[in-house]
Amino acid sequence: METSDERRTGLRAAVERRSAAPVVVLHRLPRWVLLVAVFALLVVGMAGTGWVAAAGVLVLAAALAWFAYLNWPALDGPGRILRLVALAVLVGFALGRGIGRF
Repeated sequence: METSDERRTGLRAAVERRSAAPVVVLHRLPRWVLLVAVFALLVVGMAGTGWVAAAGVLVLAAALAWFAYLNWPALDGPGRILRLVALAVLVGFALGRGIGRF
């Protein structure tokens, strides 16, 4: 008998399968390592200039997008909106840093 997880196909199932190992690695790291990594990327994004700063913020945006995609089915409406707004703000800020507006 197949379980619902075994029957899942498509993009979401593929992303979830490919994300399993990296998520386990991230989960096993001490919390401070991720905090330092996020802080370092924020410092690069805020203190850097041009596309170097934009790259730091875009890496954060990519991580947020990845986690948001993985958690999307479990989120309620406000949680989804919050993640979309945060992602839009990060991408907008990165683009602004990249073209020299901020």
